[in-house]
Amino acid sequence: MTDIWAPIGANGLMERKIIYLINPISGTRGKTSVRQLITQRTEEAGVAYSIHPTNASGNYDFLRTLIQEEKVTDIVVCGGDGTVSAVMAALVGTPIRVGVIPMGSGNGLAFAAKLPKDPAKALDIVFAGKASSIDGFLINGLYSCMLCGIGFDGQVAHEFATQPKRGLETYARVTLKNFFTARTYPFRISIPAQGNGGSLSFTVDAFFINIANGDQFGNHFTIAPKASLQDGMLDIVIVKKKRWKLSFLLSVIRQVLGGYPVQEHPSNDPRRSILYFRTPSLEIANPEYAPVHIDGDPGAPASEFVIKIVPNAIQLIQP
Repeated sequence: MTDIWAPIGANGLMERKIIYLINPISGTRGKTSVRQLITQRTEEAGVAYSIHPTNASGNYDFLRTLIQEEKVTDIVVCGGDGTVSAVMAALVGTPIRVGVIPMGSGNGLAFAAKLPKDPAKALDIVFAGKASSIDGFLINGLYSCMLCGIGFDGQVAHEFATQPKRGLETYARVTLKNFFTARTYPFRISIPAQGNGGSLSFTVDAFFINIANGDQFGNHFTIAPKASLQDGMLDIVIVKKKRWKLSFLLSVIRQVLGGYPVQEHPSNDPRRSILYFRTPSLEIANPEYAPVHIDGDPGAPASEFVIKIVPNAIQLIQP
């Protein structure tokens, strides 16, 4: 890994240089006014900067070279969770500060980190420049900053991605449509030994499995109420097969409201509608190729997922 050094000014303090990345298609709000706001506010602050469009391919490896050559100190992503995740994947393990101006449909990472949705207020936090480490995780080698879903919400993500119009209303409509046709999938969960405990493996039929680094899907809809971006653990939520769809819905609502406690020793207890536990890593066998999303973007289905936490992956600018 190439060392990345920030420039030092005459006063001995780090001089900031910001690259703003603006996703031209994320969310529903216009981008012109945000670009104007960024230009005005950053010039008023006297901070060196440049503005670039996001990369449609999702590959941001070029940022490392750009950071080194131009002595960049901060990357600020104006977009949704998918764009944020792709940028962070290229910056894992570097000292570069990452800021977020939420402009997606869900903005799960931003809300988990208590970042405001209003661009002007989000810029206030960027200019304050207070960064701290957050975790990420890998799923089959692909980086995720926030949440991975296998099953029902994976299917929703795949269909949502094909819609000509984005936003919360569209997402709600696609979710409702898929609720009535939702099916369960068989999974085998394997958890390695932790501490004084041994390894564990069990099978389960489930509507979906969420692997959460933060507490929510987005739009303040919390699926893992106890999750933290900085605890070195993944929160796993498994919504099991129910006889009636209404029972499935009620179980999810109860989970969202924090009604299910975290299991200290995870197991497929038949008395539980939802399994909720923590682990730094796990493997999920997926023999029927349930659909998957990674931070809201459709992922490639696989017969097995190998998942592990990446502690202190990114320096995120937060309140």
